[in-house]
Amino acid sequence: MSRLKELRDTLLIGDRKGADLYHRIFVVSAFGGITNLLLEHKKTGEPGVYASFANAADDQGSWQSALNRVSDAMREANEDILDHAADRNMADEFVRDRIEGARSCLIDLQRLCSYGHFRLSTHMMVFRELLSGLGEAHSAFVATLLMNRAGVSARYVDLTGWRDEREFSLDERLHAGLEGVDLANELPIVTGYAQCTEGLMAEFDRGYSEVTFSRLAALTGADEAIIHKEFHLSSADPGLVGADAVRKLGHTNYDVADQLANLGMEAIHPKAAKTLRQRQIPLRVTNAFEPNDPGTLIDDAPAEATGAEIVTGLPVVVLELFEQDMVGVKGYDAKILEVLARHNAFIVSKNSNANTITHFLATTLKRARRIESELSEHFPSANVTARSAAIASAIGRDLKGQRVMLRGLQALDEAGIEVQAAQKPTRAVDVQYLLSRDDLDRAIAVLHGALIESSRSAEPRAAA
Repeated sequence: MSRLKELRDTLLIGDRKGADLYHRIFVVSAFGGITNLLLEHKKTGEPGVYASFANAADDQGSWQSALNRVSDAMREANEDILDHAADRNMADEFVRDRIEGARSCLIDLQRLCSYGHFRLSTHMMVFRELLSGLGEAHSAFVATLLMNRAGVSARYVDLTGWRDEREFSLDERLHAGLEGVDLANELPIVTGYAQCTEGLMAEFDRGYSEVTFSRLAALTGADEAIIHKEFHLSSADPGLVGADAVRKLGHTNYDVADQLANLGMEAIHPKAAKTLRQRQIPLRVTNAFEPNDPGTLIDDAPAEATGAEIVTGLPVVVLELFEQDMVGVKGYDAKILEVLARHNAFIVSKNSNANTITHFLATTLKRARRIESELSEHFPSANVTARSAAIASAIGRDLKGQRVMLRGLQALDEAGIEVQAAQKPTRAVDVQYLLSRDDLDRAIAVLHGALIESSRSAEPRAAA
């Protein structure tokens, strides 16, 4: 979104004229960095307005300064994107209204919670949703101004519920937002955040834009849903295997998309993909700055050929519970899952045998230590351990008959990378290799070379 002027000249308008400009709906995210300033930095954890308010609610200075930084960043975006002075003035006034409105809400919330009958904790999720909506509302408003100035009849569709006393479900909010819109003659620019009774952030946190996008596609009976990214959906991270080695996927299915999401390489949120899949709406992932490239189509069509399509991975924590008396006894799995859910630990994978249950978690080692301690108290005779590791995975629509696990093990062995464990689920869409975190990046490159770059057809020899 920060390269909006480029998108205007390629994706939004490009060579389109007349009726070809319409019959589309654009769901937008915030400009780059704005959501980090509003909430907290997604990678570093540096506090934004939300985190500053939550951590020091009795001190207005920190969150007020954070809110001022958001205002400055939004105005800078207005300056960079909008060339016409009148448009910039309108956008700046929009920012002032939203920022000062949010500031008043937070001051009132502080005042209200200074009384003993009200608890700030009960309002924090609502507060988080209010802040999130500011970013998408701003970017959608600026995009609408930009398109109108270019002669396109764009309509700003604000789903954030700003100063709207009505209570809507998500579907009702979407219907209300599009009420009166003429898709044949108007281009709706829709906020990715939608305020609704379900509370999108409680379940999806920052994945809410894709949920709004998929539900809107379903409600309007879209022929196709398209996610525009800054890059193509490729066979691996070009930074790890080299830009010349990666391949654009071109075509894959929702099973692969789900596996990618499970490993943190999210093409689309799984709940959003489920909505599209159930409505039989194909999803296309394109490079927004290569508008003539069809990108990658994701649907339920069977694979044209078997084999790995993508290699990726992520750091994990291996949580292992060994109990000699586990054989034939029920209840261990249920209790472990209860503890993991309470600590909000994401399960990437798991396996078990007669006396051991192992979960591979996408969480911090600090949180895993707390889980380890709680499980040790509940199962005093068990040996519970948590350690750092990584999972590298080869994923494809159909891995049958390709001996992907064997070929991967052989390639990793020849590269001197120790594999601590490996598994291939029966659905045959992924193979996972457990290894040291220090070996993850190199393992991805090795697996990509062996399973995707290599054109060899001969049977691999067994690993030593």
